[in-house]
Amino acid sequence: MQIHDITPSNRTRATRIGRGGKRGATSGRGQKGQRSRSGHKIRPALRDLIARLPKRRGFANKTKSPKPLVVNLSAVERHLKKGSREPVVTLQSLRAWGVIPRRYAGEVKVLATGAFTTAVTVRGLYISAGAKAKVEKAGGKVEDSN
Repeated sequence: MQIHDITPSNRTRATRIGRGGKRGATSGRGQKGQRSRSGHKIRPALRDLIARLPKRRGFANKTKSPKPLVVNLSAVERHLKKGSREPVVTLQSLRAWGVIPRRYAGEVKVLATGAFTTAVTVRGLYISAGAKAKVEKAGGKVEDSN
């Protein structure tokens, strides 16, 4: 025995497949085909992956027009009680009070949420039937609502 014949006892070589040996020429891989080759990757086709995805429902009838921004009567009254002397509620006054964003250019709808006791004139805004009734009950009026 020579010094170069000595190997560590804990190191074992990995068996290399497909090179003859006890299992013959194919080494358990069968005969021809993708699975018998080295470096084979069996991956599903793209259509198979798409077919496994769930269908996305509910987008066929998407609304065409944007929904109006909602403003409650309680928010309007809160800004009127802060000392605002303008009894007319318009898109510009809501912007000035900070109820809606300054750069918002869409429609605004006033809803009847909250108590309302101040007599105001609502001009040029969408308004719900309940909000209109509350404004008129408080002594105000609604002009040319959209």
